[in-house]
Amino acid sequence: MSYIIFTDACSNLPNEIMSRYAIRPLPCSYTMDGEPGVYTGDLDAFDAHDFYEKMRAGSQMKTSLLNTELFLSHFRPELEKGIDVIYIGMSSGISGTFQSARIAAEELSEEFPDRTVRAVDSLGAGFGPGLLCCRAADLREEGKSAKEAADILDKEVMQLLQFFTVDDLNFLKRTGRVSGATAMIGTMLNIKPLLWGDPTGHIVAYKKCRGRKNAIEAVVEQYREKAVDAHNRRVAISHGDCLEEAKLLAEKICAICQPKELIIAPHEPFTGAHVGPGMLALFFFGESR
Repeated sequence: MSYIIFTDACSNLPNEIMSRYAIRPLPCSYTMDGEPGVYTGDLDAFDAHDFYEKMRAGSQMKTSLLNTELFLSHFRPELEKGIDVIYIGMSSGISGTFQSARIAAEELSEEFPDRTVRAVDSLGAGFGPGLLCCRAADLREEGKSAKEAADILDKEVMQLLQFFTVDDLNFLKRTGRVSGATAMIGTMLNIKPLLWGDPTGHIVAYKKCRGRKNAIEAVVEQYREKAVDAHNRRVAISHGDCLEEAKLLAEKICAICQPKELIIAPHEPFTGAHVGPGMLALFFFGESR
């Protein structure tokens, strides 16, 4: 194996894909209603219905940054074996975790000058880094070196588009994404925003839709307008305990263009706590953000 692929546990990849591509998730710490916990990236063991039901009932989850020592403790043993490292992480626009990874990569590059250790900013969350991890595995299979692969990934980050809608604006209000007044008025008027990961890696409003059905159609329309070479690319859908709507979205996507691989999974808890139950997201490759 020419290089190891690390990512955050919140990259949303099902266990089978993690195993297939030898992708290693790093644990994410949190507290749920004051009780500490760790999410290891084991999506098969994640009870999405139970988690999002707790969110609906008022439970609150606070997440913690991954620190530099954690990255050092996982990267260094591989470098000592003579294996290069690529880390693909959550957007620097929404978390300070990537900065910790960058510091670790710089320190280890000095310690192991003959090895490559690179941190790639996905400028996204959930399947944002997840799909880039799969792409890194493809490049490894093609025989690309860690440096070559990381250079390609740094460019393709801007081609990975991420659109989603939420069912309850109050979860975005809790994390400061929308104001209290906006959340109240939006709820009264049944406004369901279409959000996206912008070129700087921040989550911002893209369009306002009246009603859930129109919001889902708006997600579909982005795929219709912006997807590039979709039949040779992976597409991913994540959902906050709304599987039937995720399946409906998948049908609409496939009717436009059948992707190389379509992955549907519940949205992991680490970032799911910030968008809440009913979140529905689409990740695909296009020309540019």
